[in-house]
Amino acid sequence: MSTAPFSDPAAVASYTQDTPAKVPGLADLHRMTTVLLGERAESTAHILVVGAGGGLELQAMAEARPGWRFTGVDPSPAMLDIARRTTAAHAARIALLEGTVDDAPAGPFGGATCLLVLHFLDRGERLRSLREIRRRLTPGAALVTAHHTAPDGEAERWLTRSAAFARRVGTDPSRDAASAKAMAERLPLLSPAEEEALLREAGFCAPALFYAAFSFRGWVAYAG
Repeated sequence: MSTAPFSDPAAVASYTQDTPAKVPGLADLHRMTTVLLGERAESTAHILVVGAGGGLELQAMAEARPGWRFTGVDPSPAMLDIARRTTAAHAARIALLEGTVDDAPAGPFGGATCLLVLHFLDRGERLRSLREIRRRLTPGAALVTAHHTAPDGEAERWLTRSAAFARRVGTDPSRDAASAKAMAERLPLLSPAEEEALLREAGFCAPALFYAAFSFRGWVAYAG
């Protein structure tokens, strides 16, 4: 996965302000993620967060579950710096590591998240990453994922809607379609059916859709 868009400190400085405006219901997505993990995770669970840069989901989960510990990995030093600032109040319970899931400890972890990450990976790299997450989880532990998809195989149409949602007041609406086209060409998006098949192939069972917002979809699945 290329980290170029997340390597420049100036370029990522506004991440924590911009992302909630781009992802519908982001705060509620984090709350739902915590609920879903909590169905299987113990009160003192150790949770793996893949793509932890920015720290928004870490902050939300740490506040909601004071007994949980977290290990977060992210390939971008600039994004990890933001995560450290975002989660400073909970630093004693959070370890942040530069790298991918390959650089995460072996665990076992009581749950994992991978939010707004997988749409950057092609199918082969997604499968390998999901298998590495699965290998680090206790049997039955939950994985929560959410990212851009291609609902009904219509990636550009749904990405255009997501771009319109993210558009700030006063910007040019005609740019939505152009932005969506560029994203569709750059991101190797899968259909929801392909997403669920990939989770099963990686060793997860019972994938269930819990979040849908324009081009975004989110699933919970369990380590088999």
